[in-house]
Amino acid sequence: MAPGADTAEDPARRERLLRGLSAATFLIFFQAYMVAPLIPRLAAAFHVPDERIGLVVPAYLIPYGVATLVYGVLSDRVGRRRLILGSLGAFVVLTAATATAQSATQLLLWRLATGLGASAVVPLSLALLGALYPFAQRGRPLGWIFGAMAGGAAFGSTLGVVLAPLLGWRGLFAGVSALGAVALGALLPLRHLLGEPAPASAPRQSPRELLAFYGTLLGSARGGRTYAYVFLNAVFHGGVFTWLGVYFARRYHLGDTAIGLALLGYGIPGFLLGPAIGRVADRHGRRRLIPAGVALAALSAGLLALDLPLAVAVAAVTLLSLGYDMTQPLFAGVVTALGGKRGGQAMGLNVFALFTGFGLASWAFGAALRLGMGAALAVFAAAQCAAALVAFPLFADEGTPVPAAPTSASGKGIGP
Repeated sequence: MAPGADTAEDPARRERLLRGLSAATFLIFFQAYMVAPLIPRLAAAFHVPDERIGLVVPAYLIPYGVATLVYGVLSDRVGRRRLILGSLGAFVVLTAATATAQSATQLLLWRLATGLGASAVVPLSLALLGALYPFAQRGRPLGWIFGAMAGGAAFGSTLGVVLAPLLGWRGLFAGVSALGAVALGALLPLRHLLGEPAPASAPRQSPRELLAFYGTLLGSARGGRTYAYVFLNAVFHGGVFTWLGVYFARRYHLGDTAIGLALLGYGIPGFLLGPAIGRVADRHGRRRLIPAGVALAALSAGLLALDLPLAVAVAAVTLLSLGYDMTQPLFAGVVTALGGKRGGQAMGLNVFALFTGFGLASWAFGAALRLGMGAALAVFAAAQCAAALVAFPLFADEGTPVPAAPTSASGKGIGP
């Protein structure tokens, strides 16, 4: 049975699946971002410098991004069901194992393994939603997933530092693992909606054919601009968000808990408004929403560069989040229309671009930080403002009609 055949007759089950995948996404991103505020606590626990234990962030994000390319290829060979459930199971086991780390080296290795093991859930869920929902209805479900990503990042950054004194860092990892097991248990009764395994006779791609497919995606005007903006937007948001803790500590002299609460606003718009933003995109198209989202993010960074009252700075963080929620989910909606029967590969490339951008973001903002915090924010705001101006003509044709697919290197269409 093809993905979506059963859900077409039972939309309620499709909605249950959407919420289950959103819950799993929330937990994966909660676990990813709860670590950063714990760096001082972990450094003290393992008697190592902050700089060394700080590697737990890229040790997770970079393998996560790279592995999505592999899972994208595998999903088109063995089917999404096995990989989504297996990856979520790996997340549960490896997150629990992280709580047993006895040294900084063990912690880094467990984080690396978790990044590799857990990275199939989100991109393949996005690709699956592209198969379950027609293009004109994908904005809302994709908004759920990206809202879960933003909410997981924000609540992870906040609750990680708030709950650590109560549960200990080991208890945090154990608790997230237990909740992940609950999410996995909720998805198992719906596993048939994840699609059947690919047939044994499914054609296999050679490395040259795979590169040709990626080249076709990136070489088309629509694919090239979309993937480029996914990457650049990730560098901007990842860079600014990663250093916001330092920003609030230096400029407003906030403690750990207060910083966590100040950052909570980053996930609120996506968590509450993600599906609504998706509905607007479905109804009116993406041509105005995407440039507006890029511009809002530029405005927020520009505001943060100024000497503002604390309440205004916190509001600017929320505005920054809204800019993210008006861009990355909508880019993902475009990507679901680019891959056709190779949707897993197309979405894997999308998440690879996203997490590569996140991985480079901290370094890029850190380099600009040599000019000072305000100047670094101003530089990022100016670059994002230029990207917004360019986005208006680039995405002018992103309306509501179902798009035409680019042509593959073999001459066969790769779109829907």
